[in-house]
Amino acid sequence: MENQKERELNINWFPGHMTKALRQMEKEIKNIDIIFYCLDARAPFSCLNPKLSQLAENKKIIFVLTKVDLIEKKDLDLFINKLTSNNSVCVGINSIKSNSSTILFKVSKELLKDKIKCKSEKGINYNLKAMVVGVPNVGKSTLINNLCSKSKTVTGNRPGVTKGKQWVITNEGLLLLDTPGTLWPSFNDNKVARNLAYIGSIKDEVLDITELAFCFLKDIIPKYKDLVQKRYDIFIEDNEQTLEILEKICLVRKCILKRQELDYERCAKLILDDFRKGRLGKIVLD
Repeated sequence: MENQKERELNINWFPGHMTKALRQMEKEIKNIDIIFYCLDARAPFSCLNPKLSQLAENKKIIFVLTKVDLIEKKDLDLFINKLTSNNSVCVGINSIKSNSSTILFKVSKELLKDKIKCKSEKGINYNLKAMVVGVPNVGKSTLINNLCSKSKTVTGNRPGVTKGKQWVITNEGLLLLDTPGTLWPSFNDNKVARNLAYIGSIKDEVLDITELAFCFLKDIIPKYKDLVQKRYDIFIEDNEQTLEILEKICLVRKCILKRQELDYERCAKLILDDFRKGRLGKIVLD
């Protein structure tokens, strides 16, 4: 495996329902006042789908950084600063806490205050319409459920759960259009593809999971070696080969097959699960 360390993983996953979803969004966009663009806080720039960004060009945008409890505040502040512009605001949301998402009501009304005022002067009690977009598995449906104070959409800890558009209304009268998680047909940057795979936006079933965990360790160890050492109770030598590190983790976590062979696949799943659930520590990929 180590001899393949310069090889880039061939990552590509674009199911047919994503093409259909993009077409639906193109039809609905004219009726939308604002876009809630969900981004995983661990890899926000990798989560920026060029197709969705193009779709949202002429709309007000709230970039919603989800899972902010999994990154350091200094990184959160940096991302918020970079993603805030004249036409957009960026907020950090811990989607697990239902009360944390209420900030979106206030920000939406502030961004669209002129339109609301105009409607009000005409005697119209206007319900703002927001489209919730993002790549798979960034927490869109969980966010909507929290905004609505109860489950109105289907959620799941895997990409591709939401397959069609769903309109829901919040307690404050904000109309939300939930859309399927959508990738783009091909990745020009393999680092972006790897980051999306690490956070679970690409189905593990279409990937070589052992190679993915190998690449993950190779990518994060230069910056987060201490976290890996602490989590798995191992010591990593300077310039130690990634395969050797993976083998150490296999042994510590007893990922061993019959005849004392190392179970790389089980160890790979364990490592990626530790990262995705925050057990490995606060790690930023972008």
